Amino acid sequence: MNITESLLERSESKCELCGGTDNFVQYSVPPESELSAEKCVMLCETCLSNLEGTNDAAINHWRCLSESMWSPFPAVQVMAWRLLTKLSAGQPWAEDLLATLYLDDETLAWAQSDDGQQENSASLHKADLHKDCNGVHLQNGDSVTLTKDLDVKGANFTAKRGTAVRGISLVADNPEQIEGRVNGQRIVILTKFVKKNS
Repeated sequence: MNITESLLERSESKCELCGGTDNFVQYSVPPESELSAEKCVMLCETCLSNLEGTNDAAINHWRCLSESMWSPFPAVQVMAWRLLTKLSAGQPWAEDLLATLYLDDETLAWAQSDDGQQENSASLHKADLHKDCNGVHLQNGDSVTLTKDLDVKGANFTAKRGTAVRGISLVADNPEQIEGRVNGQRIVILTKFVKKNS
């Protein structure tokens, strides 16, 4: 079972912060020393887009933390603690929630270790997102179509534009690459040359 499958099973196919059921993205909780389900959370695109948000809609969205902060999973607890800490400066409700949130020593150390610096980075780990040529999020198991002819190094063939690639795998440490099988061979493909099949 891969990380995404583990997270979907753990979360019962819901966003682990707001409970949403659409467009999931695997999110690595910084600072991640290892890529594992224990160090990741399953988020919906709404939560992901609101991580950087400072408008009223984004702030009000995080009222969902009143439930998710009680998750038994440390990665979810860390996300809730960090978000509530960030919000508590100007939102009394967030300050009240933070005051009732208990983390064990190890989880609290993890939550504090980031110090908010990576949370405020330009991409907020959106670099972890794999997107096709149209900016659509890709996930493990998706099917895509090649948008241009690709010379496959070391395989002596050209993967033709329009070729369907089914059951792709995301390259964990490079959001610009996926893996898929073409002409019976598993190859690495740049995400900018594929379009997700609807």
